[in-house]
Amino acid sequence: MATNWKIDPTHSEVQFKVKHLMITTVTGYFKQFDLEVETEGDDFSNATKIEFTADVDSISTNNDQRDAHLKSPDFFDAENHSQITFKGNKYEQIGEDEVKLHGDLTIRGVTKPITLDVEFGGIVVDPYGQTKAGFTVKGKLSRKEFNLTWSAVTEAGQVVVSDDIKLLCEIQLVKQA
Repeated sequence: MATNWKIDPTHSEVQFKVKHLMITTVTGYFKQFDLEVETEGDDFSNATKIEFTADVDSISTNNDQRDAHLKSPDFFDAENHSQITFKGNKYEQIGEDEVKLHGDLTIRGVTKPITLDVEFGGIVVDPYGQTKAGFTVKGKLSRKEFNLTWSAVTEAGQVVVSDDIKLLCEIQLVKQA
């Protein structure tokens, strides 16, 4: 019998990190996102559905001007590509503490395979009787592979925004009755 899990948005976060001028890292996050997982019982290794979406318009880097630029056609083009999606197709237990999540990431209408590193935090019952599962998910991607190609160079020849984007997600799922 299938077990359904939904994201607990108040105990989850979806972040990205990118080098600025190749000397500091800027952190951004999405305020609105969703994740649905379907498993057999509490075993995530046999997940039959892993579907994630993030609302591009909810992007935040704690700078309104930069956020507006990220939503513009120079980057995510939120008006024409309102969501980022990930569809997992394999939750692979490599070792006792190592899990790889394989799937397809779609950004700005471009879909590419990606493998994410997953740390399974465990399953607990909270004080309200809800069964919850926790995960830390990490990954890296090339923004240019997803047509996020805006680029600038300083007068001294420094790249303004790196190509590599680091992903860091803290995910808490709630088992559905």
